[in-house]
Parts: sequence; structure tokens; C-alpha cells
Amino acid sequence: MPVSISEHFTFKKIARITIFPIMLMVFISLYSVVDGLFIANFANNDAFAAVNLIFPFIMIIGSIGFMLGTGGTALVSKYLGEKKIEKANKTFSMIIYTTIAFGFFFSVFGALMVKPVVLMMAHFSQDSTEAMIDYAVMYGQLMMLGQIAFMLQNVFHSFFMVAEKGKMGFLFTLLAGLTNIIFDALFIAVLKMGIIGAALGTILGYVVGGIGPLLYFVFKKNLPIRLGKTRLDFKDLFQAIYNGMSEFISNIAMNLVSVIYNAQLLRAYGVNGVSAYGVIMYLSFVFAAIFIGYSIGMAPPVGYNYGAQNKDELHNILKKSWTSMGVLGIAMFALSLSLAVPFAHLFGHGEQELINLIIQAAIIYSFAYLALGYSMFTSAFFTALNNGAVSTIISLCRTLIFQIGFAFLFPILFGDQSLWWALTAGELINVGLGTIFLILNRKKYGY
Repeated sequence: MPVSISEHFTFKKIARITIFPIMLMVFISLYSVVDGLFIANFANNDAFAAVNLIFPFIMIIGSIGFMLGTGGTALVSKYLGEKKIEKANKTFSMIIYTTIAFGFFFSVFGALMVKPVVLMMAHFSQDSTEAMIDYAVMYGQLMMLGQIAFMLQNVFHSFFMVAEKGKMGFLFTLLAGLTNIIFDALFIAVLKMGIIGAALGTILGYVVGGIGPLLYFVFKKNLPIRLGKTRLDFKDLFQAIYNGMSEFISNIAMNLVSVIYNAQLLRAYGVNGVSAYGVIMYLSFVFAAIFIGYSIGMAPPVGYNYGAQNKDELHNILKKSWTSMGVLGIAMFALSLSLAVPFAHLFGHGEQELINLIIQAAIIYSFAYLALGYSMFTSAFFTALNNGAVSTIISLCRTLIFQIGFAFLFPILFGDQSLWWALTAGELINVGLGTIFLILNRKKYGY
């Protein structure tokens, strides 16, 4: 049975309302893992490094949809809690149409920027090859063709939860993921299309995951929110952007962290450094997706209870969510340690130096999962409370200040091998910052 966002939440109900968004986000995170797995085993190290080199830029463009989805969800949930049903529907529709417009513009912008970004990154290493540069440019420009669908997919992740149709959201994502896997196997393993096949397979998955939900919200009746006529309301649009700015900045910053680390690793280890970092990020994508899915699932209840001024339930949700983050973090720490060696051999394509580097990095980064969930949920909690400022500060400090700052500082103080510890240190310190903001805002929101 579906769980209403207006209910009192026990751990069992939290599990029920978050299971599908968690599965949804995990399956999406497998997109990049599938591409990497096929490329690593059916192409070469230059192609594998190329995808990891340009992938952060692709994610930065697509995160605009995630911003509009999370920020719009907070606003629409608040209107539903205030019983402003017509206002909620018009705001939802405006967010979707704005996403399509933004998607077209940034697809063109992104296609123009791919080559300069690749050349800038390749400049950091004397080991960069012409083949890797060509692969990265080709993959990046092809991926821009799917950005509108990718942004829509990111937007609908959140709105399926507002509509209390988390299972349907997961089914669309499952179908999109299977599309990606099937066509990756066909294009890369069978037809030997290499990096072009990887891009095309992913784009086809985006189309299923983005356009399918668009049609669902147009034609499906009896939903709490529906897609229909609207008008451009700049106040609501800016509020949605403000609410979701922390998620947008967080996505940009996380991918900027990847750009900085790729540059540092190219300098320190050459192409093998980028490949090793890519493997660590594949595992991180899956684990972080669990925390993101949890936050997406709990955001509508937080926004609804904030609109309804139900402070006792806000306290209940926050308390139980922090307990959940601790349990999940410990489980991921243990699982990451156990997967270090198998993952290294899976993606290391027989190169012992690369395999050893992956194992070393995976073991060190495992400690980051003990803190990652707390930072992600705390930021999402303030987004759901329509407090984009605090959420943005938490996200900015976690990535742009702590992780990027440590990426430059640690090699100077402790040598290049400490680069892997820089990421972990940033995650651990940011938990303290999030806790301070929760304490400072407790009286304001009553949680």
C-alpha cells in the first residue's frame, strides 16, 4: 500500500516511502557503471579514461533538472500542505515546461563547450593521448543530444514522490536502465561501436526515463498533481530555483571536485590515476544514490508538514532519518571494503599497477561513507523546508571548500598519495557543520 505524505512516519513507513526512490536512484547510478564496464572490457584504457574525464561536465549540465525537481517539489509539497491544490498544479506544470526550455538552451551551450573543457583537462598531464582527447570530445558532444530528456528524468524523480507514485517512477527508471544496458551490449559488445555506442545507449535510456513520465503526467487522471495549463510565475520559479540551488550547486561542486581530482591525478599518476578515480566514483555513485533516493522520498513529507505546521512530525522525521543515515553509513563502509578487490579486477583489465591503485583508493574512500549520508540528508532537509540558503551553504562547504581545498592542500603537506584521503576528510568535517545548522535553526522550525 502507498504511504501518504501526511501520515505519521514509523521506520516501517519510512522504508516503504523511500524504497522506490532509492531503487530508482541506484538504477540510474548504474547507467555510468554499465557504460564504464562495457568500455573497460570491450574498448581500451584511453576510451575508459576519456569517459571519466568528460563525465563530470555532462552531469553538471544535467543537474539543472535535479535543481528544478528538488526545488519545485519543496514548493509544490508546501502548497499541498496549505490545501492550495490549483496553485500546486500550476507550479508543477510551470517547472516542467521551464525544464524543457532550459534543456534546449544548455544542450547547445554544452555541445559548444565540450572540446574546450577536454583540452583544458588534458593540459594537466603529459601522458594525455590524442586518442583519449578525441574519445572524450566525441562522447561529450553526443551526450548533449540527450540532455533535455536527462533533465526531465531528473525532474520527475522528485515529482513522482509528490504524486505518491514512487513505484511508477521506479518502473520508468527500470525500463530506462534496461534500455541502456540492452543497447550498450548491442552497440559496444556486438556491433563494436565503442564509445559512440556507449553514448547512444545512454541517450536511448534517457529518452525512456524522461519522455515516458512526461506523457504519464499528461494523460494519467486522478493524480494529486497533473500537467496542464499554466503561466510563467517568476516569483514561484525563482523560489523553486532558490530551494533547489543547494542541490544544483552540490551537483556542480561534486562534478567540479571530479574535474579537480582528475587534474591532480593526471599530474600525479597519468591516465591510470583518472581510471582509478573513475572506478571509485562508480561505487560512490551507487552508494550516494541510496542517500539521495532516501532524501527524495522524505522531502515531500517534510515539505508537507512544514506547510501544515506539524512540528512534532518534523522532529520525528529528522530523528528517525539521522538514525537511518548512521545504519546505512556503517553498512556501506563494510560493503565498500569487501568490494575493493573485486572491483579493481573487474575494471583494471589485467593491468596490475592500475589494479593496485584502485584497491588502495577504494579502501581509503570507504571511510567517507560513514559521513556522506548525514551531509546529504541535512542539506535536503533544509531544501524541503524551503530554506535554500542553509542548504546551499552546507553543500558548498562540503565540496567547494573542504574537498577541493583539501585536494590542493593534502598533496603539498603529505604527498600525492594523500589525495585519496582528501575526499574522506571533507565528508567527515562537513557532518559537524550540518549539525551546527540544525541546532541553530531548531527554534525557527520547531523540529
